[in-house]
Amino acid sequence: MVNRISRRHALMLGGGALAAALGTSQAAASPWVRLPVVTANIGRKNLGAREAAIRDVRTNADPGNRPVVGWQEIREGDEGEPAMISQYFGDAYQNAFLRHDTSYRVPISVPQPWTVVNSNATFVHGGISDVTPPRWINEVAVEHSAYPGLKFVLINTHYLAGAYNGEQNPNLRDEWDLHKKTHRERVMAHHERGHLVIWTADTNNPGYDQATGQAAERKVFANGIDRIDWLPGDGTVQLELTGTRSVPMSVDSHEARVALFRIRLA
Repeated sequence: MVNRISRRHALMLGGGALAAALGTSQAAASPWVRLPVVTANIGRKNLGAREAAIRDVRTNADPGNRPVVGWQEIREGDEGEPAMISQYFGDAYQNAFLRHDTSYRVPISVPQPWTVVNSNATFVHGGISDVTPPRWINEVAVEHSAYPGLKFVLINTHYLAGAYNGEQNPNLRDEWDLHKKTHRERVMAHHERGHLVIWTADTNNPGYDQATGQAAERKVFANGIDRIDWLPGDGTVQLELTGTRSVPMSVDSHEARVALFRIRLA
């Protein structure tokens, strides 16, 4: 017997866009599936290096495999990156939010055989002149096309700079702290439904610990501002970290950071 909920009857959370599309089901166990996940802040300094950087994220994050990528700083200052991402993350990918009206700065590239079954963009705070653009949290719920029930949520975001790094400006901490609070709420909203959540972010805080404060939340990287964490769900879907690597991008000080996971239905 399979127990499903329709999207029409799914519970709506946050900004009202991502329903409980993952649902609950009883499905046969699956083999382990390789799952490379990348967080990549493309940067603004050496704009001529961006295309090579995007290409290298695609080809070098996990050679021979298609990575899931949470991008940051897309279309900040010009319009060049969407075409570059579309070129190297093309027909085999769904590039969620890449051309979204408002949350386009933090898109998510999802490769086949994963399918985006739903998505949500949550507004965090408005822009501050000469300091920060508006900040958003983007989410996708994805399912493996060959193994129904093998599902997870990927959340991607980018905190403002200068509150807990750089200038250490206390006047920016209300916005940063609100972002952290909203980030926690979005992760916990899915966790409380039993879903596995993976998140990618430029946190702009080298001392960043966890999004949720939950003992079960795991960190891929223990230092730096570019982070990947995961919070297990109800155990239906299992995730294991098998390795890490980085990809030089040569645009500014950011490297793409890569988590090499394997995932399965238990």
